[in-house]
Amino acid sequence: MAASNILVGVIGKPHGVRGLLHVHSFTADPEDLARYSPLQDDAGKTWTLAWRSEGVAELRDASGRAISDRTEAERLVNVKLHVARDRLPPAGADEFYLADLVALEALDMERKVIGRVATVHDYGAGASLEIERPGKTPLIVPFTRAAVPVVDLSVGTIIVVPPKEIAPGELDLGGAAA
Repeated sequence: MAASNILVGVIGKPHGVRGLLHVHSFTADPEDLARYSPLQDDAGKTWTLAWRSEGVAELRDASGRAISDRTEAERLVNVKLHVARDRLPPAGADEFYLADLVALEALDMERKVIGRVATVHDYGAGASLEIERPGKTPLIVPFTRAAVPVVDLSVGTIIVVPPKEIAPGELDLGGAAA
């Protein structure tokens, strides 16, 4: 059920003209991102990262060659950086790698199937789960203890209690207002 690669960072805009880049780390301690090098992008390319200042890094390709100018750095904006799952520490109690939540079956409090977690959105203010439901519009719920009181990775399910802002009929009508 666990993903083989975990998203740990994304390359941002260039910093200066010598190939340095802003890098957004998704690790608990941003400095740890460099410790997980080598990192892999979506195309399978390998990168080594070394921090040069807070949030600014030098990247080297698999051959050890550093990104050397702004033009080359601009081509890497929005490249996602991943690390093999087995290189990360285990999640603590009541902690989850967001990738582990994808594909879990979503159940209501009566354990009736609502759908399956299609993706996890995290824009910085807290994660939300997008639950796809066959023949219905997706349901978006905040990933909070109130809305998702139970996560059971061992059986591949979550219990979902939609917030009161979601109309009661919305679960049955696939997003249409009741």
